[in-house]
Amino acid sequence: MPPRLPQWIKNRLPSAGDAARIGRLTYGKGLATVCKEARCPNQGECAAQGTATFLIMGYRCTRNCRFCAVRHDQPGPVQPHEPRKVAESVAELGLRHAVITSVTRDDIPDGGASHFADTISAVRRVSPGTTIEVLIPDFQGSVSALRAVLDAGPDVLGHNLETVPRLYPLLRPAASYERSLNLLRVSREISPGVVTKSGIMAGVGETLPEITEVAEDLAGVGCEVFVIGQYLRPTRMGYPVLRYLRPEEFTRLEQIARASGIAKVIAGPLVRSSYRAGQALEELRRSTAGDRSPSPEGGRG
Repeated sequence: MPPRLPQWIKNRLPSAGDAARIGRLTYGKGLATVCKEARCPNQGECAAQGTATFLIMGYRCTRNCRFCAVRHDQPGPVQPHEPRKVAESVAELGLRHAVITSVTRDDIPDGGASHFADTISAVRRVSPGTTIEVLIPDFQGSVSALRAVLDAGPDVLGHNLETVPRLYPLLRPAASYERSLNLLRVSREISPGVVTKSGIMAGVGETLPEITEVAEDLAGVGCEVFVIGQYLRPTRMGYPVLRYLRPEEFTRLEQIARASGIAKVIAGPLVRSSYRAGQALEELRRSTAGDRSPSPEGGRG
């Protein structure tokens, strides 16, 4: 049996008004949010701030990772008007920082990279003052797909390693740790002005030395933002939680990752990829002002 949910993990439910507004400006337009589809524990806080992370290219994923709440099934066709609808929602929500992610679409030749690029461009046209963060799949290692996203000029490119290499066959059987790490490395080479970001879950059987190795690997490819959060089992069919880390353990993980050379580390029981993402970008830019290389190929980092 998995351990009982500890008292330091508490969810704030969104108020009726917040939930209705987010729903009207996302699901009411035929859009999805990863907040709801992935059952994020921070929906209440984010809804109160008028923020959401958009989930593009459908509700169903071509991969079946054991930790994820998003449904595994044959996806439907990509909707050509979705980029415009996302841009409209970003404007109507008044977002200073927009996060856009997707299900994995291995059924599409470019993995959906061109759709990401179209969405970034649409948001730029409607809300030029909004910073844009994308959380992308691995595109099966395609550099041309990655370049298409970067050429559209996001401020942050995120791709999560999710767990330590040893647990990939168990939790991410269709993915590759080295492929994901290489995506982040190539992103920095193509567009050094775009902030790179990654994250992992804790509590699935990893060890402290393994997390330290992940942090060192990310620092080695120039990753600038690293998030570490507690894994929470999404459904009864999901992989069980093996351990709940205490808040002070996350503080220690943050210290270890910072010592590895990563500029911005966010660690905590309820931390997720897009948790306070805009704030993290602002803090990173302040702390590294004058040290970043200009981007010749898109990106405003």
